[in-house]
Amino acid sequence: MLRTIQWTPRLFHTPSYRTMSTLAAQPCRTQCDRIEEGHVLIDSVGATRHITLNRPKAINAIDINMVETYFPFLQAWEKSDEAKLYFLKGVGRGLSSGGDVKAAIGFIQQKDPVIRDILQEQFRMFHFIATLKKPLISLIDGITMGAGAGLSINGAFRIATERSMFAMPETAIGLFPDVSANFYLPRLDGYIGTYLAMTGHTIKGHDVLYSGIATHFVPSDQLPALTEQLQRLDTFDAKAVNESINAFAQAFPLGNNQHHTLRGTIRKTIDSCFRHDTAEEVVEALARDGSAFAMEARATILKRSPTSVKVALENARRGLHMGIKDVLEMEYDLWLKFIEGHDFVEGVTSHVVHKRQPNWQPSTLEQVNKADLLKFYYGEPSEPRLKLVHDASYMTNPNQHHCLPLEKDVLATMTQNPMWTLQQLTDHYQDRQPTKLGVQEKIQEIWQSQS
Repeated sequence: MLRTIQWTPRLFHTPSYRTMSTLAAQPCRTQCDRIEEGHVLIDSVGATRHITLNRPKAINAIDINMVETYFPFLQAWEKSDEAKLYFLKGVGRGLSSGGDVKAAIGFIQQKDPVIRDILQEQFRMFHFIATLKKPLISLIDGITMGAGAGLSINGAFRIATERSMFAMPETAIGLFPDVSANFYLPRLDGYIGTYLAMTGHTIKGHDVLYSGIATHFVPSDQLPALTEQLQRLDTFDAKAVNESINAFAQAFPLGNNQHHTLRGTIRKTIDSCFRHDTAEEVVEALARDGSAFAMEARATILKRSPTSVKVALENARRGLHMGIKDVLEMEYDLWLKFIEGHDFVEGVTSHVVHKRQPNWQPSTLEQVNKADLLKFYYGEPSEPRLKLVHDASYMTNPNQHHCLPLEKDVLATMTQNPMWTLQQLTDHYQDRQPTKLGVQEKIQEIWQSQS
């Protein structure tokens, strides 16, 4: 789901921005301080800092004014001994439905160079969040898509609930999954990430946990109590935070949960069809599969921008072998090239303004020449280059141990210990995460998939 909001040109040069930076650097003045700026609420409770996106009518769609508000706070908090733990949440139906795409195409159509400044600041922020030294807890409670997804997946702890709806739907508007999606999606089990990137499919509830998007699952009615508990920790020790969240997770009957769908025959179809390295081969494989799931995925891909679909697939393959910094630099550069093209403007105006099927150019996958695509989108970098706050990076997600075990790791353990029983395998992983909800269920699922 993509929402639009109006942007006003305040970028970096107003007293309000400087005031925010000054306030961010100040220690907490009382037990509970609140600063309200536009559509962002900033709260300080002891050593905990809260960022609340407060535009519920637009499902907290993100614009540059919101970034200008909370980015300086994050930078100041990282330097402060007073701040030890960060929360990110949204008011209303979700964390955030995405970015202000209508304003973006307005700048593009007017050839306004401010769009490049906006992209620069947003990607600086996403890199900064991805490399925070202190824990960020993101509540994926409700709709969390596009740029909102980027705010969450880059944090140390991502909490899903039964209300979670997560997606990277950019291929529907002639764009591509960005904001570090091309680091995280390729590292999900099997080819789930490729499937999500190409189709923009929305996953819910426990799929968000079991896919590896979320680190934890906590029922939404437990979030206030969890927040109070974490506010009492007075520490940035990730282990203590992890154990506190685990204490609020509740068991669930896996077989009866309709939000855990990326398993069994569906998962086999995903891995069988989306393992191919060209979009044409993926579509052909889905047709051969012929299941209802496969045919729906195929139909969805064929409705998306052919260029976007091919870029999404190429990014997924490249991102698996790139560090977080390089991925964000690649995505930023791709943005600069997409704003020079046809499909992004066409996709947004068709869906948001005219409510019709876009007229993609080229119109079919076969018409998108791979050599031309690689030369234009992955050739010489565009200007200006991305200038980050610092150069920190990593190849392996440093917060992966907070998630359920990766399938590839479990399979490697099974290969190394061929005589183990299911119980021995389960005990091995439960000993490593003794209080983690879902370990037993996931190990059992992986075991059964190999039977």
